[in-house]
Amino acid sequence: MSEISDRLWTVQEVSEYLGVSVATLYGWRSAGVGGPPCRRVGARLRYRPQDVREWVASLSTEVWS
Repeated sequence: MSEISDRLWTVQEVSEYLGVSVATLYGWRSAGVGGPPCRRVGARLRYRPQDVREWVASLSTEVWS
């Protein structure tokens, strides 16, 4: 990965981006109820920024009356 934009995000960075706690991210993962896709790097979870953004976009639905 040659550019900083390609850097994987930490759990803390994703929690700040999403506005949820770190515990919520871990809870979503352990309960199997969703959350952005992540991968293990050693003992740590890491997130691709693009995956997080796509996951957020998939949650967006507009409701028209």
